[in-house]
Amino acid sequence: MFNCRSVEVKAHAAQRMYERDISRAEVEFVLLNGQVIIEYLNDEPLPSFLLLAFPHGRPIHLLVGHDASTHHCALITVYQPDPKIWSDDFTKKLSSL
Repeated sequence: MFNCRSVEVKAHAAQRMYERDISRAEVEFVLLNGQVIIEYLNDEPLPSFLLLAFPHGRPIHLLVGHDASTHHCALITVYQPDPKIWSDDFTKKLSSL
């Protein structure tokens, strides 16, 4: 598990939050309470992690880059997982569209 001492919201993530009606409070909830469901340890420039949490009962995934030496996090994207391609608990991808 990791923690974020600082969070940079990338432009793509900010745009997706707006388009998908995901609030900053929901993002913060996922950052604080989310379960790491996938680790992308070879991602560049930072390893990234897919987090899942359920703010107000709504499933939300965050993809976050994490610098282990500084605990700086970069929010890459955010979305509500599609039940057609994710398991019932939204932790395992079943297929791609």
